[in-house]
Amino acid sequence: MRPEHAGQVLAIYQRGIDENNATFETAAPTWQAFNEAKLPDHRLVALDRGEVLGWAAVVPVSDRCAYAGVVEHSVYVHPDARGRGVGLALLSALLASTDAAGIWTVQSGIFPENIASIALHRRAGFRVIGTRERIGRHHGTWRDVLLVERRSPE
Repeated sequence: MRPEHAGQVLAIYQRGIDENNATFETAAPTWQAFNEAKLPDHRLVALDRGEVLGWAAVVPVSDRCAYAGVVEHSVYVHPDARGRGVGLALLSALLASTDAAGIWTVQSGIFPENIASIALHRRAGFRVIGTRERIGRHHGTWRDVLLVERRSPE
């Protein structure tokens, strides 16, 4: 993921936000905020003739040294590119990257209604750890989040 991908990455993020089943966020951040939050060695885009089809990135879950090998990831695919293996390709590449770096746990939260994301994560080797019931309000409604994780085989 490079600065020239910024506009397309943030547009895909905003499309996911607008669907109301991807995140508690209500608007995509600025590129500067996005860029500063994501770990630089684990940010990927899927491209087709220069067009961004999707992206994946990670953030640390904590600055405490005990959690140095634990990250939370995001993966977003443009609606027109869904069902073509883009999400699985991104997740697989992201996991190869984090495994090689010694990261032992990749986790995320998924709304239970996001069936496609849950299926994608299961195919990529994630497991559902549990449900965080009524963990946050989204457009005035309490939402549950499934906590998923994948442990490195290393």
